[in-house]
Amino acid sequence: MALVIYNTLTKRKEPFKPLETGKVGVYVCGVTAYDKSHLGHARSAINFDVVVRYLRSKGYSVNHITNFTDVDDKLIARAHELRMDPLDLSKQMIDEYFSVMDELKIRRANAYPKASETITDIIEMVKGLVDKGIAYESGGSVYFIVGKVEDYGKLSGQSLDQMITGTRKEPGEDKRDPMDFALWKAAKPGEISWDSPWGRGRPGWHIECSAMCLKHLGKTIDIHGGGTDLIFPHHENEILQSEAYNCAPFVKYWMHNGMLTIDKEKMSKSMKNFFLVREVLKEYTPQTIRFFILNASYRQPLDYAEQSLEDAEKALDKLQNSYEGLLADAERATGDDDAAGISEGYLTAFEKKMDDDFNTREAIAVMYDLAREANRMKGRDRLSRDGVKNIISVFDKFNDIFDVLTEPKTTKVVKGGIDIPDTVETDELLLKSSALTDDEVDRLLQSRAEARDSKDFARADFIRQELARRGIEIQDTPEGAVWKRK
Repeated sequence: MALVIYNTLTKRKEPFKPLETGKVGVYVCGVTAYDKSHLGHARSAINFDVVVRYLRSKGYSVNHITNFTDVDDKLIARAHELRMDPLDLSKQMIDEYFSVMDELKIRRANAYPKASETITDIIEMVKGLVDKGIAYESGGSVYFIVGKVEDYGKLSGQSLDQMITGTRKEPGEDKRDPMDFALWKAAKPGEISWDSPWGRGRPGWHIECSAMCLKHLGKTIDIHGGGTDLIFPHHENEILQSEAYNCAPFVKYWMHNGMLTIDKEKMSKSMKNFFLVREVLKEYTPQTIRFFILNASYRQPLDYAEQSLEDAEKALDKLQNSYEGLLADAERATGDDDAAGISEGYLTAFEKKMDDDFNTREAIAVMYDLAREANRMKGRDRLSRDGVKNIISVFDKFNDIFDVLTEPKTTKVVKGGIDIPDTVETDELLLKSSALTDDEVDRLLQSRAEARDSKDFARADFIRQELARRGIEIQDTPEGAVWKRK
């Protein structure tokens, strides 16, 4: 089937047809860089990382843009609290963002524009809206006239009364109507500001994304993404100002990821119920965090709990063990089945799930089915070397997009002819060149279990690899690991 995407604007799944054949423009709203990134930020980044990876795997040339808001009320307040320059604070937080997102294997966007670096473009857009008579200056600020637009609320589906309830007049604002929103804000004493036709000031929140989209992707873009919390008012207001200025549709497909919640409440700094990515990475591998987030529909809320991450870790172990077993058998399988048909069938099934609005949860289920089938065929010595390699190729295609599986560590040769990873302390038994007794195998499995419990995955993987090299096949079960000699 062709790729379909759930479009928040139309409230239905639609066949994906980019504006230009073979090319896709993707804009994702990034973070306001006033503090360290929490796991909610990671969810959005991981979800759209997979979207972009999958589009590229289908042959599209993707221009992926993610912005940083580095001029904002919260950032200015936080900088004042820390007695820092706002741009110094934002730079520090952006560096931290890249550090943790790189660790989570988030591939870098093509560009990361900042509000502070887009001031000329923002002023030009605001001036154009004033010239069109759809915005006005008041007290050095400039406001968009919402009342001149007929279809306000088409993205969120809210009525005018509902949206009026969700608006408020900020202290110092001198706007004609509570629904009007700021395009440009007059500078307050001591605030960061720039010269403009209306005096010293700084951008409003919404206008920066419209200016960045126009600058980097054009008047109309293929996909605009962000969290569901941005639908109103941020994305609604982006639509108004962009379409009024460009006289063209703003976005073809709107995609929104669900919130990461704790006890059904949105994870956020204002609620003080957040977990920093840096802290979670001390307890869980990047692969486990990615797997936890991707083993759920991107559009639905996802509740965070330590038990959920523990469950994700155990579930991922099963796929990892199957993958490692296949890698170990790639050069020693003795069967005659090349598994070409099976591999093609599972790859088609995987792509079918991903083509259905990036259904990562169902795509993972396909991989579990493949792992079970591969284990069954291995157990009956049916797979040839080509058969193992064909199945591995499906796992590799999956992992190019999901990035949750790891290959065994690089090794070096030491005494006794045994390969030992540079960073792994190993049991003395592994240095013996003689065949292992049953008791020695049991002791090694106990060492492996202890390594897994302490999250020393490199050591656990090495023990499994060494046992496999000696003809010991391990199967992890809910009751623990069991083994047999091949």
